[in-house]
Amino acid sequence: MNSLSSHIDKAAISLSVLCGIHCLILPVALVILPVLTTNIVADQHFHQWLLLAVLPTSLIALTMGCRQHLKMSVMVIGILGLTILSFTAFWGHDLFGETGEKIASLFGALLITIGHIRNHNLCNSLRCHCNSQHSAK
Repeated sequence: MNSLSSHIDKAAISLSVLCGIHCLILPVALVILPVLTTNIVADQHFHQWLLLAVLPTSLIALTMGCRQHLKMSVMVIGILGLTILSFTAFWGHDLFGETGEKIASLFGALLITIGHIRNHNLCNSLRCHCNSQHSAK
């Protein structure tokens, strides 16, 4: 796995985890620190802005990885997570309410994270497998 693909996978995992942390921590933080209510992090549009970073990062990393390891199930898991996260970012609050939106967002972020971790591990195993083949020759 090339270094760029590895870095993009790690960035996508970090963004997914950030989304999950935001969903879990923000309600408690808003009660404890009311000043956050005027902050952009508390804004409903924060999910949409974060999604603008998650979508291209995830799509690039998953595509690069799937070209290496040829496991389309990784792409399916990632795209399912991205679809859930995208749908929830725009319509989740209205359709599911605040709690349902958080659950759907966390589920989408979890699927994206699982996809990226699997992608990263598969690409690393290919690199190790290639290295062992070269040393056997």
